[in-house]
Amino acid sequence: MREYLLVFLVSLSVTYLLTVVAREIALRTGAVAAVRDRDVHAVPIPYLGGLAMLGGLVAAYAVARELPFLSTSDDFVFRDAGIVLGAGALVCAVGVLDDIFELDALTKLGGQVLAASLLVALGVRFYYFPSPDGTQIALGDAQGAIITLVVVIGTMNAVNFVDGLDGLAAGVVGIGAAAFFLYCYQLSDTNNLTLATTGALLSAALAGACAGFLPHNFHPARLFMGDSGSMLIGLVLSASALTLTGQFFGMPTSAGNSLFVTVLPVLLPISLLMVPIVDMILAIVRRTRAGRSPMSADKQHLHHRLLEIGHSQRRAVLIMWMWAFTLASGAVIVSLYEGSWVWWSLGSMLALTIVLTFVLPRVQRPRKTGLGNTGLPENAEVEGWSEDDEDPLLEPMEEPDDRTVRGFPGA
Repeated sequence: MREYLLVFLVSLSVTYLLTVVAREIALRTGAVAAVRDRDVHAVPIPYLGGLAMLGGLVAAYAVARELPFLSTSDDFVFRDAGIVLGAGALVCAVGVLDDIFELDALTKLGGQVLAASLLVALGVRFYYFPSPDGTQIALGDAQGAIITLVVVIGTMNAVNFVDGLDGLAAGVVGIGAAAFFLYCYQLSDTNNLTLATTGALLSAALAGACAGFLPHNFHPARLFMGDSGSMLIGLVLSASALTLTGQFFGMPTSAGNSLFVTVLPVLLPISLLMVPIVDMILAIVRRTRAGRSPMSADKQHLHHRLLEIGHSQRRAVLIMWMWAFTLASGAVIVSLYEGSWVWWSLGSMLALTIVLTFVLPRVQRPRKTGLGNTGLPENAEVEGWSEDDEDPLLEPMEEPDDRTVRGFPGA
């Protein structure tokens, strides 16, 4: 556990430090997010946060190879982890090009397919499909490849869809990675198997990269991860689950629900990313019914709806983190543990999340009085101010120097 904690801290520290470099590269290359009608940020923000996260992942991998316990693990642990990081670097490069030159959707999809195909070609794929009765259904090369492509590409796009508020995608994926680390570590420990697994290594490093990026990305963000980051962390998270079926031929048992244990390796990316996946499905249905392309942008995502019902941007992000935590931890806890406390805990978390999502905005909604929430009567006169004067409350606030985007028109 101590070596995994070190992997987490290395990834966190390197990512945190490299965000400064990534921001400078974004400014020099023009990889800057302009303000569009569907966006919630008010000033242009640089992209390329994915470069910093990739650097953190690679640094954690390099350190793990030198640690006393992890370095003595089977060769395939670092081999598979290296393949995942190689595919991640490929899709990150595609994201960098998109952040700079704005690639079309088909080109980006081609890059995603290429990165996922690299995983399959080098042996990181689904090898069997677990069934509820505890047996495994062996998958042929074609079947394993198709399922792998669907899960990996779907996860990358789900993370990309949810990346709409400061800190949202990094927080959701970081929570999912931490939950998956618990699943890998506890499952190995319960069955007296080696604790050095590819899934645990990658998820610890991924959780660290997300944690290191969040201080720069939480509202108000100074840097966006862009497609280079969203596709990278989506691939690493989904590929971490793939490595389980390559390492455990015959799923280990646990004290929890046997159905969840056997099915979770296949459904894990879905359970960990249920919030962005639901958001993606709703967006596709909504746009298709309106006669628009499923890839067209709009301002009706789940995080936009949270803003509409009265949540601030920070609170909307925290609430979506809570939904991700409830779903991800719930799937993992049910698969690993048993007893009434499990269901009471899940029920309590779900009830608290529902209350904070739907009840809190109604409780805190300001009472409408003449001049908004000022409490002044409708016809009250403010001394020293007339209708011909500019309202000082409407004057734009001056942005801090460190948020000025150099070279951007109008900045």
